[in-house]
Amino acid sequence: MAHPLGLTPSKIIAVHLNYRSRAAERGRIPAVPSYFLKPPSSLSWSGRPVVRPAGCDLLAFEGEIALVIGERAHRVPRERALGCVAGYTAANDFGVYDFKHADQGSNLRAKGQDGYTPVGPAILTGADPAALRLRTYVNGELVQDAGTDELLFGFDLLIADLSRLMTLEPGDLVLTGTPAGSTVVRPGDVVEVELEGAGRLRNEIVADPEPLPAWGAQPRATGETRAAAFGSAAAARTEALDEETAAALRSVSTATLSSQLRRRGIDHHFVEGVRPTRPDLRMVGVARTLRYVPLREDVFAEIGGGMNAQKRTVEEIRPGEVLVIEARGDHGAGTLGDILALRALRRGAAGVVTDGGLRDSPSFGALDLPAYYAVPHAAVLGRRHVPMDSQVPVACGGVLVMPGDVLVGDAEGVVVIPPGLAAEVARDAARQEDEERFIYERVAAGASVDGLYPMNQASREAYQAWRDAR
Repeated sequence: MAHPLGLTPSKIIAVHLNYRSRAAERGRIPAVPSYFLKPPSSLSWSGRPVVRPAGCDLLAFEGEIALVIGERAHRVPRERALGCVAGYTAANDFGVYDFKHADQGSNLRAKGQDGYTPVGPAILTGADPAALRLRTYVNGELVQDAGTDELLFGFDLLIADLSRLMTLEPGDLVLTGTPAGSTVVRPGDVVEVELEGAGRLRNEIVADPEPLPAWGAQPRATGETRAAAFGSAAAARTEALDEETAAALRSVSTATLSSQLRRRGIDHHFVEGVRPTRPDLRMVGVARTLRYVPLREDVFAEIGGGMNAQKRTVEEIRPGEVLVIEARGDHGAGTLGDILALRALRRGAAGVVTDGGLRDSPSFGALDLPAYYAVPHAAVLGRRHVPMDSQVPVACGGVLVMPGDVLVGDAEGVVVIPPGLAAEVARDAARQEDEERFIYERVAAGASVDGLYPMNQASREAYQAWRDAR
């Protein structure tokens, strides 16, 4: 069946990493673009289903802008490269990560399957490539939102780079990379990719009812492929924060967690200068970061209004995430108000932490959302801040917070735990608090702390007997 746009590419080329937000969540910034090929048989269009093979769980979308090559390009200099582009269209670079283990970097099985490159529904011409906007929706919820001003490598560079060593033919497609927010979708989900001005590309995920033939590589998921499929350190680590670990972290104090982190050489872990809006609420979750930079009026006029980085980050929050705002400790304006906090709560946020001001702070007393802030402040963020970017390392209250770090908050404050240490810190903190309950009971009964705090051998034997009796 012919593509509705008449596309018959001789090749489909895809860029690995090309948005700052995506590179940040992957933990690396490439110095030069890198690419992989998708077969022309993967081409599809709006309205066609995307089939997840039997035995697979990790089908992920990647909303992208596709360049449609309009004239032959061979060793084209950068200044003339955009003249070879016929137009721009929405694309979705689907991949089933259960086959990543067998591809050895080629992406052929993972991303080359039939129907895994839908593009359309229209080709945008005459547009400024530096001012395009891409949005992706899953079941109507906005999950990706980025402009081409966030690209690491411009479209002109991609064409010039590729054409140094190969010839781009009319009709060829170049998928230019995906921003942060890509994640796993399941049968029944509907994914829509919108290139502003060119409509929405819409595809429903369906399950293949036929079993996969027994020969060749079979689906297999590993921790590494799960992390890649879920698309961000935060998303992958949310899954890694299992219920047992989360429950243990909720049961212990930040003071105990601080002790455990110091034993492991992590001294800088307590977010200083913040207080809770609701001391009765506990907070456990993984960090989704947001960075504010100092106000400069021309920059704020350009990127600070409308659907800025602050609002986009709130719309990208996933269940179990904590919004962590770097406001440089500046107390001269609010950094978040009750409406966006309520939106974060409705999206499943586990909490908010800012080292700046909080607007509408009295209203937070009625929200079942743990929130930590430095000062109340009625002024809007535009008085002192420009919301710049998200899912990058931030400094909050004097502490480095990486996307995906584990945060725990109680009435005393907030600690930041490296995700790789979360399970053992939670386990040992629970054990420490159990020991300290025994010590507290003995001190309350009149015992001396000598030989008890810390426990000597005799006290430890008494502690074990106390535990056994319980």
